Amino acid sequence: MKKVLTIAGSDSTGGAGIQADLKTFEEFGVFGFSSVTSVVTMDPTNGWTHEVTVLPEELLRKQLVSVFAGEAIHAIKTGMIGNERNIQVASEVIKEQSVKNIVVDPVIACKGTAQILQPESVEGLKRYLLPQARVVTPNLVEAGILSGLGDLKTIDDMKEAAKVIHQLGVANVVVKGGHRLQETRAVDLCYNGSDFEIFEGPRYATEYNHGAGCTFAAAITAALAKGYTVLEAVRVAKLFVAAAIQQGVRINPYVGHVWHGAYNSAQERMEEVL
Repeated sequence: MKKVLTIAGSDSTGGAGIQADLKTFEEFGVFGFSSVTSVVTMDPTNGWTHEVTVLPEELLRKQLVSVFAGEAIHAIKTGMIGNERNIQVASEVIKEQSVKNIVVDPVIACKGTAQILQPESVEGLKRYLLPQARVVTPNLVEAGILSGLGDLKTIDDMKEAAKVIHQLGVANVVVKGGHRLQETRAVDLCYNGSDFEIFEGPRYATEYNHGAGCTFAAAITAALAKGYTVLEAVRVAKLFVAAAIQQGVRINPYVGHVWHGAYNSAQERMEEVL
């Protein structure tokens, strides 16, 4: 069984971050390891405001040492890391271990807003992690921040941002269109430095999409670990997330999550067995 590591924040509601990654890894049949960088909490008494508590770099390093004490890790996904020092620690360990399949999900902005959640992470990502990444998966807001191009509204905007981000050293840039894109279908694109590949799929009008970005990057990571090419990994990840969004579930009055078991129809298969 392939072994995959997620270095990311913890979402206590179970929809995004470490929790989403591990659920996705299991659906892909790979064994998931985790190193928690930060804890994200939400306050239901104050409009569901988010607070991020970053863990000390010494604790992150200890977790990574534990992960790499066994057999080789076949792929690594990074999500919210917290601050530049933790980004540097993660980068150092990844370089020491010579893992080739690195997927960076640059979690630097709140969902649904251009607000930068952790501004200190932006330069750290550019300097340390992106040059090591085989794939980076920014959404429109994150791609606008990383490229310095601001609001991206069209496919042409996405292409220009991908070109700039590629120059930061990342091998393949996957820009996620999302609901902000002025298209009737869900459009993502991949740029490898010479060619663009456009991925289109149905766009679901639902608010139950919390964790979609984390899940998408985690699916790419698992697929790469199993030997898929980058384009194959992106293609299957898009199908996986589309099913997860289509069958999203309401969790509380503030948020609904994607359903990670949707693509493999886990619940339906269980009912057939019973």
